[in-house]
Amino acid sequence: MSLEVVQLTPSADQYRYTFGGAPEPLVRVQPGTVVELTTEDCFGGRVTKAEDLPSAVCDFSQLNPVTGPIHVEGAEPGDTLAVHFVEIAPARDWAISTTFPHFGALTATHSTAMLHDPLEEVVWVYEVDRERGTCLFRPRRGGPEVELPLDPMHGTVGVAPAGGEVFATVTPGAHGGNMDTPELRAGVTAYFGVNVAGGQLAIGDGHCRQGEGEVCGTAVEAAMRTVVVVDLIKGSGTAWPRLETDDFLMSTGSTKPLEDAFRVSQHDLVTWAAELTGWDTLDAYQLVSQAGLAPVANVVDTNYTMVAKLAKAHLGREGVTVNDGVHDRLRATGAAYLAQR
Repeated sequence: MSLEVVQLTPSADQYRYTFGGAPEPLVRVQPGTVVELTTEDCFGGRVTKAEDLPSAVCDFSQLNPVTGPIHVEGAEPGDTLAVHFVEIAPARDWAISTTFPHFGALTATHSTAMLHDPLEEVVWVYEVDRERGTCLFRPRRGGPEVELPLDPMHGTVGVAPAGGEVFATVTPGAHGGNMDTPELRAGVTAYFGVNVAGGQLAIGDGHCRQGEGEVCGTAVEAAMRTVVVVDLIKGSGTAWPRLETDDFLMSTGSTKPLEDAFRVSQHDLVTWAAELTGWDTLDAYQLVSQAGLAPVANVVDTNYTMVAKLAKAHLGREGVTVNDGVHDRLRATGAAYLAQR
């Protein structure tokens, strides 16, 4: 198999901090192209030790940098961009997590006003062992260390929004963005509705691992070396980002309050299941109600994100074909790339 492979390693001044706004794409690719890219961590690499408080070393207008945009030739509004994650690997032997004074699920924020003092700003440095596939949690104030398995993922993946809107990279929405779901790991194909010519895909916010909810506001934040295959599904848009693995279909919803994010994701999964099987909407609603899962993505960002998840095995004895089998094709392309590398 002959593969088109493109490398994308941004310089410091090429990272972007918004989705939309019509920035010039960093690269233009044909559908089916393998893209090898690098991403910086959410702090832009400025936090390297426990003494580096983000409030002192970071420019808060330049948090959560993304690599891109990637312009996919032929992508037009009404199409769907398919992004298959072949590989996500930490680029360094350390990673960072923090607490922020006004950020996180268990503290006062600017929009959740409380009289108690804000949380202390604390930095944790994780030792990353890429050969053993672990990251080491060291408590700052005593107690046992804990070795955690690596489960690399990207918190921020998306396309340019519709209607000329511009969103900061920390904001998730219908365009994708900072969804922060641990489900977005290698082996997943993500689907994004195209809103502008080329789609304008961007990827960032690598996590060595993250618990559901990203409760303290940060994961084990890391620079990444990532490989994706991009493809195009013509004439078939999707209102919200969707994910597909070998075994599961997933829909996302990003808004506030959290129950509305839950409703968006569940609604999308129910209607998707009905479309794939030919079931009546209420039959699909019943099946998802009894067999669906609801992993929490984030409850800390400017919008919250929920995931609705259903095993493909529940969609009929003969199975279903999603988007004309693009996930299987891209998975095969990824396997061929790894075999040739």
